[in-house]
Amino acid sequence: MRTDLFRALTASVATLSCGFGVTEQAFAQNADTAPVQTSEASGDTGLADIVVTAQRRQEKAQSVPISITSVSGQALEDSGFTSLTDLQYVVPGVQYDPTQGAAFQIRGVGSTSFDFSNAKSVNVVVDDVVMDAQRDNGLIGLTDIQRVDVLMGPQGTLFGKNSTSGVIAITTNKPVIGQFSGTAYASYGERNDRNTNATVNLPISEQAALRLSAFALGQDGKGRYVVLDRNLGLVSEWGVRGKLLFQPAPSLELVLAGEYTHHIDTAIRVPVGGPAGSTFAPAAALTAAQIALGVVPGPENADSADGSLGHNTTTNKGGSLHVNYEMGQHTLTSITAYRETTFDNDTPADLLPRNVYAYIPFNSGRLKTNKFSEEIHFASPTGGTIEYLVGAFYNKLNAKQTQLQWGTLGTPLLSPAGVPSPTLYAVTGAFDPITKAMLGNAVLFDATNEAAAAFGQVKITPARQFSVTFGGRYNYDWNSQTISYINIDPRPITGYSPIFVATGAGPTEAFRTGSKKGGRFTYRIAPQFAINRDVMVYASYATGYKPGGVAFVGNRYDPYNPESVKSWEIGLKSELFDRRARFNLAAFSSKFTDFQATILTPVSTGIGGFILASAIGNAPGLRSRGVEASLTVKPARQITLGGSVTYTDATFTDYVASPTANYTGTRLTNAPEWQASVTMDYADEIGAGLNFKAHLDYGYRSDTQTVTGAMLGDILAPAVSNADGTKTPNSTYSRIPGYGLLNGRVSLAKLDGAVEFGVYARNLLNTYYSTGWQIYGPLGLLHYTSPNAYRTLGAFAKINF
Repeated sequence: MRTDLFRALTASVATLSCGFGVTEQAFAQNADTAPVQTSEASGDTGLADIVVTAQRRQEKAQSVPISITSVSGQALEDSGFTSLTDLQYVVPGVQYDPTQGAAFQIRGVGSTSFDFSNAKSVNVVVDDVVMDAQRDNGLIGLTDIQRVDVLMGPQGTLFGKNSTSGVIAITTNKPVIGQFSGTAYASYGERNDRNTNATVNLPISEQAALRLSAFALGQDGKGRYVVLDRNLGLVSEWGVRGKLLFQPAPSLELVLAGEYTHHIDTAIRVPVGGPAGSTFAPAAALTAAQIALGVVPGPENADSADGSLGHNTTTNKGGSLHVNYEMGQHTLTSITAYRETTFDNDTPADLLPRNVYAYIPFNSGRLKTNKFSEEIHFASPTGGTIEYLVGAFYNKLNAKQTQLQWGTLGTPLLSPAGVPSPTLYAVTGAFDPITKAMLGNAVLFDATNEAAAAFGQVKITPARQFSVTFGGRYNYDWNSQTISYINIDPRPITGYSPIFVATGAGPTEAFRTGSKKGGRFTYRIAPQFAINRDVMVYASYATGYKPGGVAFVGNRYDPYNPESVKSWEIGLKSELFDRRARFNLAAFSSKFTDFQATILTPVSTGIGGFILASAIGNAPGLRSRGVEASLTVKPARQITLGGSVTYTDATFTDYVASPTANYTGTRLTNAPEWQASVTMDYADEIGAGLNFKAHLDYGYRSDTQTVTGAMLGDILAPAVSNADGTKTPNSTYSRIPGYGLLNGRVSLAKLDGAVEFGVYARNLLNTYYSTGWQIYGPLGLLHYTSPNAYRTLGAFAKINF
């Protein structure tokens, strides 16, 4: 394996150095301000330049030929949101799905999956380090953030790790030498909404500085565990981060960074129910038992009568070392990183106490990942006729998970007389297909994803108004996964030793290890033409790919193929009326081949029923196309207005899953056709040494499906077939209606910015929405809710020194 990677990397470097001028990926800006972005004035009336480093060097966003939405750290604070996943509410074109692997989508596309061999379609990159582990969203707690750049479309050339849909790049603040400064922030609101954080910049010497930050935040949920008398839906996070900057010479800079963060939530699925007689309605007796305990299933229910407390807990720790060395006018950069993530989940699937109904009361697992990455690149100076950057990248991710799922699959765990059930079905268990001997009652996954790449870019400017960028990358990937079975003593959990019976999905393949390896070259071409100093048009054609892998579903060996994408984009960037207005427009179309889709596969329980298991499969054809537009206006010194809108048509163009299931024409899950936002910021001196500041933003997204129509259709009951061959879901219960969130903030601040205090509102109109739906056998239809689905009012104070 090491030899293969070395040969692939050596060959790709040679390819890049011969003839074809390869480019680092060039990122520009389409929606130049996020819905909550506040542009500071240039002079008294003009809009300030937005500077991005998406090309690993500082550039004005308006001069880069591709789409990027940039959100400042102050804008995130003004929005009132506290989680990176909340970007979906403030950046049109971004979505987040909590139900299938918890990952982002951009322009409607993202292979969200629980499978550890599957690479993310949208990578989160923090300070140039790719956060590629499953269940690792890259950043807990939005503290001491400089900005977040959302890069639309295929971004694998420079940002690595096969980002076929886009990249969310986060830049945190760097220490400042010779300056003692800091900030402290505290807020409190409804349902125990709290956010405290502090940052301090410490000068160490004339050559070094240290920056430390800490945070603690969270909010109680709206729901209750009625039997346990505990809060349901609470979120709690805390963490510390640090950066050490050392400049031993004017040409050499080293930044050592580290963090430790912790997250816990009890945002588990709760019962919705369904129309009587529908294929996804729970048993009438189950619903009656819930009502008797005080839980009324319905579309806005937030409560559960479960007898066990469910939770998800994530701990991240890691560090990185950035080294920049100036060699004349050239710069050599090295980025070394290591990171560990531990994710514990305990999500019982009963909806009732175990002595009433014990479908799968024991549903828990632990995922542990660690990764190492190294990147090195060499960049030319800017401003010449030819600019270039070349580099190499290596990444290795290891993931291990233990998962157990046991239950009676319906009957009480204890009889009315207190006698325990003699048998538990091991949903995660397996038996030998020949001897029929039980292999284990729990499953252990072990996956390794290894990647090496060489990349480069060249930008040629033959005339002052015209330039063209060529970029390319050769990736070599090796993905493997092993499944094994272990026996876990149930006595500490159940208090007795039941007999375990493997489900109907139990027989396993004779082999339980699989791997896929291979390489591919991807590229990008982007010409641009400056009509004048303030107006630029551009075009871009890019390709991208994700490696194939191996999944195990119902103990079956299921390899899947690599995914590829071809994407074009045309755009306009302009600044008008003496820079009082900024208007950007882009149109895009991306065609995916062998898209790695998450499919719900029915797995037999062995006693006449089935469970829908998530699996990775290939859809031959997928298309995402649409238009993005943004407008920012500064009509007066005190006022900044902004708006943006995105239309996205993300549908399967070729997806025949079986002879009776043609999903061609089906819209992707969690992919709204329309997303839009408007913002207003006002700031002015009011006397007495004070500034008055006000912020409003409204974000809208149209309706979405949280399960593909086929999943609710052909698996459970036939979907409606249309004359053009497409299918319509047989139920509106997978549909989340369109909704909008209004947020605001009003404050008073001293003119020198030392003190600020005010009030804030999230979801001011109290607009309710679900974040996802699931069908879980006889439990019927379940859904997830978010703390942001309810109005939150609060107050805050901030001190700068």
